[in-house]
Amino acid sequence: MQTTIRALPLLPLRGILVFPYMVVHLDVGREKSIKAIEEAMIQDRHIFLATQKEAQTDSPGKDDIYRVGTVAELKQLLKLPGGTIRVMVEGIARGRIVHYLDTDPFFKVEVEQYCEPQVKTTQLEALMRNLTYQFEQYVKLSKRIPPETVVSALNIEEPGRLADIIASHLPLRVEDKQVILEAVDVGERLEKLCALVAKELEIVELERRINVRVRKQMEKTQKEYYLREQMKAIQRELGEKDERAAEGEEYREKIAAAKLPKEVEEKALKEVERLEKMPPMAAEATVVRNYLDWILALPWTKSTKDRIDIQAAEAVLEADHYGLKKPKERILEYLAIRKLAKKMKGPILCFVGPPGVGKTSLGKSIARALDRKFVRISLGGVRDEAEIRGHRRTYVGALPGRIIQGMRTAGSKNPVFLLDEVDKMSVDFRGDPSAALLEVLDPEQNSAFSDHYIEIPFDLSNVLFITTANLYHNIPRPLLDRMEVIYISGYTEEEKVQIAVRHLIPKQLKEHGLDKKALMISENAVRRLIREYTRESGVRNLEREIATICRKTAKEIVAHKAEQVRVTQRNVERFLGIPRFRYGMAEKEDEVGVATGLAWTETGGDTLAIEIVVCRGKGALTLTGKLGEVMRESAQAGYSYIRSRAGQLGIDEMFHEKYDIHVHVPEGATPKDGPSAGITIACALASALSGRKVRHDVAMTGEITLRGRVLPVGGIKEKVLAAHRAGIKTVILPAENKKDLEEIPANVRNKLEFVFVDHMDQVLETALVKDDLGQEVLTAAPPLPPEVTYQPMVQERPS
Repeated sequence: MQTTIRALPLLPLRGILVFPYMVVHLDVGREKSIKAIEEAMIQDRHIFLATQKEAQTDSPGKDDIYRVGTVAELKQLLKLPGGTIRVMVEGIARGRIVHYLDTDPFFKVEVEQYCEPQVKTTQLEALMRNLTYQFEQYVKLSKRIPPETVVSALNIEEPGRLADIIASHLPLRVEDKQVILEAVDVGERLEKLCALVAKELEIVELERRINVRVRKQMEKTQKEYYLREQMKAIQRELGEKDERAAEGEEYREKIAAAKLPKEVEEKALKEVERLEKMPPMAAEATVVRNYLDWILALPWTKSTKDRIDIQAAEAVLEADHYGLKKPKERILEYLAIRKLAKKMKGPILCFVGPPGVGKTSLGKSIARALDRKFVRISLGGVRDEAEIRGHRRTYVGALPGRIIQGMRTAGSKNPVFLLDEVDKMSVDFRGDPSAALLEVLDPEQNSAFSDHYIEIPFDLSNVLFITTANLYHNIPRPLLDRMEVIYISGYTEEEKVQIAVRHLIPKQLKEHGLDKKALMISENAVRRLIREYTRESGVRNLEREIATICRKTAKEIVAHKAEQVRVTQRNVERFLGIPRFRYGMAEKEDEVGVATGLAWTETGGDTLAIEIVVCRGKGALTLTGKLGEVMRESAQAGYSYIRSRAGQLGIDEMFHEKYDIHVHVPEGATPKDGPSAGITIACALASALSGRKVRHDVAMTGEITLRGRVLPVGGIKEKVLAAHRAGIKTVILPAENKKDLEEIPANVRNKLEFVFVDHMDQVLETALVKDDLGQEVLTAAPPLPPEVTYQPMVQERPS
């Protein structure tokens, strides 16, 4: 490649680069640059153009300017206002600064000017074709370069000129253009330019894809907007309203028709206004719609008219349930007051009793008697406070609590609301649901019950709340204080017979598709079912046994083995198998060291046999039978009392040092606790130590003190019913429990002899069998177990 050395003025360029064969206008304002142009005009109009490395530099030095630039010719010069000169230059050839001749008053440099050969080889031809093809594709995609540029580029035959022309039209960075300018070798220049064009082509393709995607999205949005505007225009022409306005108007009409209280109506209208301002598909709009639907669905002012007819209500209650005198009387009292006082708060009743006595079904019967709606919710296992009060609307899927949901289900503001299993609620990290119920079940507060979801006070004062529970002591004290407790005890045998005959047998016959002629169950058969196949306070198991008989009867009838089945006392075993329980005496004969006590359980009353064995030892007292702490203490108290009365009872006063005493309560897998077995343990101790037998037809209950006083206990009705069921003839009760006999049915009370005692001596006088001489107590110590020597056990030889 040929070169020529020339001395030329230097014009530093900022942010622009001039290639050979390129014509461009430049605005020159710096003093040194103006003087360089003036010098060039004086000489042969040639000037050297080199680009600054940093465009921000106002006074560049030698090191701030690229050394490779373009030798150009000044074609035109125009002075502008303000001292600026506009010149038109045309690039001639590449050049490189050899050294600076002068830097003041302008840059003057010695330039090595290159003269490119015009030889075109096959390799250069291939590079040219590749470059022109890529450039053509780039122009098609970018739309930034006029198509005429491609036509003019295709007509260029010189490789170097082609590269410079294309490079000048590409939107490359100054640094990339400088690389092309510094490529003096034509082949190298074409290769570098091909790489840059390929890179730009890839970027342009990516931009095109992004633009297409954005344009499609914009077109879709614009199209939807245009169509919505068209719909609005059409609806206006037809006199119709848009969707949001129509929805808001629909809600306003519903609110007006609902006749809501003033504050509720204002709240609802505010929510409607919010809904109208929201886009229809907004997530918050769905929350507002659900809220408005709940507000409109609640019975703010709707109520049913009570049937205030005491005779009709009594007839309904009697038809649905046999017995249950106290709850029925309480409902009739409520009706009587409702007839006299038009406005009164609904009572809050709590039915406490063992399973299967009809607490839940009684709630339904009360609703039917009052002609009110009935709602039942189960609180068993509820641990979350939000189950009662609801969730805030900010949570996804928020709903009102069970109380408000129940009111919506009822559709009236004065239903009978049954809260089942109120004693089965529990507490965890989500709050205490029983505390949330305090407001619901407080007559002074529930007129303005606040639910977290509704956020408007709701009046519950007209609701008749009924709660049910199995255990009195499991109900939280503050909650219990707000309720009127009605205890429903277990049924007597006669009541169970009547319930079975009047209700259970007809119900099971209907459910099993049988008629009265197909199956006949005698009353004596029902009594045997109650005595020998069930042992419960309620009638659930009795109903199951009747259902079993019905199933077996249905099988026989379908198999054509019988057309009519009669169940009597004798053939019950054919349907139900062998009896599960023994009916009759708790003990068959009088025994020493065995006394019958009476216990209260969750399922009603039961008899409890307490056994005591005395053997030689060192005075240890052993208590077994899974006894609780209170029952163990009662045994200790009875033991101490017997020690203090050993002389009067004819017992060796040193027995506590010579003999070990073992107290056992059978059914050791069942936990037992409470003080009511105190006199029973003391009686069994006195029997075992004195050798006197305990009457097998006597049962007792009561708490004992160290001085022998007998204190009152609870659950008298259940205990007496259990004694009657076991065939006991005499029941010993604390004197202070005499008032509890009024709760016991007359037919049971008449069959038993009751002995009321204040002191343990009276218990022993009644329970212990007198000796042959008729003495009350023995005068000498009884023969206790002798010293024994252990011998191998002798077994009887099998026959």
